[in-house]
Amino acid sequence: MPPLPLPDLARYDTYPKLLELNATLHGGDIAVREKDLGLWNEYTWSDFARRVRHLALGLETLGVGAGDVVALIGDNRPDWLAGEIAAHALRAMSLGLYRDALEEEIAYLINYAEAKAVIAEDEEQVDKLLGLGERIGSVRAIVYCDPRGLRKYDDPRLKPLAEVMAAGAAAEAADPARYGRLIATGEGEDCAVLCTTSGTTAQPKLAMLAAGRMLRHAASYLAVDPKGPEDEYVSVLPLPWIMEQVYAVAQALLCRMKVNFVEEPETMMADMREIGPTFLLYAPRVWEAITADVRARMMDASPLKRRLYDFGLKLGLAALDRGGKSRLAESLLFRALRDRIGFSRLRSAATGGSALGPDTFRFLLALGVPLRQLYGQTETAGAYTLHRAGDVDFDSVGVGFDARVEIRIDRADANGVGEIVVRHPNMFLGYYKSPQTTAADLREGWMHSGDAGYFDAKGHLVVIDRIKDIANTAGGARFSPQFIENKLKFSPYVAETVILGDGRDYVSAIVCIRFSIVSKWAEKNRIAFTTYSDLASRREVCDLLQGEVEGVNRALPEAQRIRRFLLLYKELDADDEELTRTRKVRRGVIGEKYGEIIAAIYGDTREIPIDTTIQFQDGSRQRVQTTLHVVDLGPPMDTNKTARAA
Repeated sequence: MPPLPLPDLARYDTYPKLLELNATLHGGDIAVREKDLGLWNEYTWSDFARRVRHLALGLETLGVGAGDVVALIGDNRPDWLAGEIAAHALRAMSLGLYRDALEEEIAYLINYAEAKAVIAEDEEQVDKLLGLGERIGSVRAIVYCDPRGLRKYDDPRLKPLAEVMAAGAAAEAADPARYGRLIATGEGEDCAVLCTTSGTTAQPKLAMLAAGRMLRHAASYLAVDPKGPEDEYVSVLPLPWIMEQVYAVAQALLCRMKVNFVEEPETMMADMREIGPTFLLYAPRVWEAITADVRARMMDASPLKRRLYDFGLKLGLAALDRGGKSRLAESLLFRALRDRIGFSRLRSAATGGSALGPDTFRFLLALGVPLRQLYGQTETAGAYTLHRAGDVDFDSVGVGFDARVEIRIDRADANGVGEIVVRHPNMFLGYYKSPQTTAADLREGWMHSGDAGYFDAKGHLVVIDRIKDIANTAGGARFSPQFIENKLKFSPYVAETVILGDGRDYVSAIVCIRFSIVSKWAEKNRIAFTTYSDLASRREVCDLLQGEVEGVNRALPEAQRIRRFLLLYKELDADDEELTRTRKVRRGVIGEKYGEIIAAIYGDTREIPIDTTIQFQDGSRQRVQTTLHVVDLGPPMDTNKTARAA
């Protein structure tokens, strides 16, 4: 597919300007779809531009203006996009908050940004905001989209979206040229988006992103992975995340691909199959979940179907290793399987946010998913590398979009491994209210990523891990925890894992089971259980996971093999600060919170009694009394000997 001619970004350098252009030239074309009560509702570019116009003028009546911050929280919805672009029309900045953020996180971000208004989806999000009371004193208005359950609320800050839109429509009727004058004052170098960084070590920073830069960088991306008005995109990744901003906002405005919003997270796969997206971006955890689900379904299939699946997959993987595809595997297995999971029309697919394990990557490519890995940071306006079509490998993240993307490796060791440093013309403006942090990370125009990597023989960038996370055993054997974790997560039974071993005699692991699949396995094998904690403590489940760990060990160098592991009594959770909102492990939190368990893994005990309390998102608590079993896979090797030999 050739690249689509794009608008003049010197003239249409903000989101509101580009939206008005699309409404003028392509007003009758579908821009956005949303599923509600089982029906897909369609909005043309004209419809959507009118909604943004009225919302912007309505927000202006609430006192929102240039330099203010408008926060948004809720599921991915058309009104989120409308609210974001409406804020930009007023030369205000948008700040996306993750829908599952807890009150403390919300309070920190709203206060740090001094948000004047919040657009909240529903009662759940409004309750969080009202529960903070005077702790978010900068907020003058809370605009809610879904009125269900809110009619009796009497907080003076609360405004129904319909009322704000009506005020905007009245303002337009009184002064039809007002909106045009507003957006004409906007400039591409204005800070439009405050985007949270991942925050793996501390509170997230707010990267200041200019719409003009975002649009130009999105255009560079489209030059190597073209999309157009005939393309269908399903927006399921959180809109506060930088890459969803790239696709659902910047690229959608540029190339006019249709953006579809599912009814609920639980209906995602069914809704996606109805749309048949032509392009998808998923974080590695989602690709891992899809892969695990496919393999789990085969566990329940008839013996004949399982044999056909195994045979077809073997053919597909063998063909992939030869650089081709198996027609027999395609007709026997893959075509029907792709249709079953909604991938029948995919022309392009991407993964990013963190590394995807090579085993999962290989499985998906064999399945016929046209998957490519990308790499970038929030500060760099998202991704800046991508595999080119026909030049995909499992270990790298491809090459820069174009010659304007400069990548170098700083402080490289004898193997060429060092810190990945990048610059291009469209990076962030700096961290909000933090010039010192900006100066530390952005030096002479170069963004210091904090990631370790190198260039392979083909010139592809290979990302290993965060520099601070690359570990060494006491004997000097170097290893990447993330690499081993990704290999373990290829197992359908493993949801999350944390690899330990830095400064220790050997590598060990904390493993969280994938409850939906392990519970199905347990029921099939007539193993009684009550809760997640109870299931994870079962000896039969430990034996099952031992087989998975041993399988991974066989593919690792001896010094990197897992010598001991245990199954944790709970899932790692962003609400407990164990993961970031994009599901990256916060290793410092894990080390502190589970310090006694980690010490026991490396001690002499094999049984660790647990008596603790888990707090759920709704505030309820559950006492957990169980015993963790440390599984020993054999005596640790002489790592000193291995290090000397190396």
